[in-house]
Amino acid sequence: MNLDALGTVYGTLLNFRGEVAAWAPKMHEKPYQAPPRAPVLYIKPANTWSNDGTTIPVPAGAARVEVGATVAMIMKAPGEVAGYRLMNDLSLPHASFFRPPVKFKCLDGFLGIGDTLLEAGPDVDPASFVLEVRVDGQLKQTVRFSALVRNAQQLLADVSEFMTLGAGDALMLGCDIGRPLAGVGDMIEISAPGLGRLTNTLVAEAP
Repeated sequence: MNLDALGTVYGTLLNFRGEVAAWAPKMHEKPYQAPPRAPVLYIKPANTWSNDGTTIPVPAGAARVEVGATVAMIMKAPGEVAGYRLMNDLSLPHASFFRPPVKFKCLDGFLGIGDTLLEAGPDVDPASFVLEVRVDGQLKQTVRFSALVRNAQQLLADVSEFMTLGAGDALMLGCDIGRPLAGVGDMIEISAPGLGRLTNTLVAEAP
């Protein structure tokens, strides 16, 4: 896709029920001492964006990266969704999701963006999306968006209470627990009916 058409890209943490259940025992620890009451967002800046079919560099010393298969709402106007697009929200493995870990998630090229825009409409229900994640052709994860804590409509409504998403902005629905790992030389493929296929290959970062 033409990445110049994108506005700001936001990721969402803790929006799958399995992910929340896994982290629940730590949610009452310091510094927060309670589960989050509003969506927890972070930004994937323009340096992280990668087109479908391109290579993504893995920093020296990083044995693996986490594959974050997800779908993003692409905005047409404030409060109005133009459609949905596959994204691969890569990150370096890390120990906590409570404070958005920018240094692990915002590396160059660390957001694959699909070419296919599934236009929003009354017959398109994001809760029905099912993503398949393959690494070198082997199925590693199936992501079902029926398992969201906040469905797409509720997530957008809750985010809109404290910020405005403009035309071209993207809001990812979240990444499920059990994210597969991939390394240099691996080809990552994310696919879903209606959303097409997103493919990127990991390469060693140039010295």
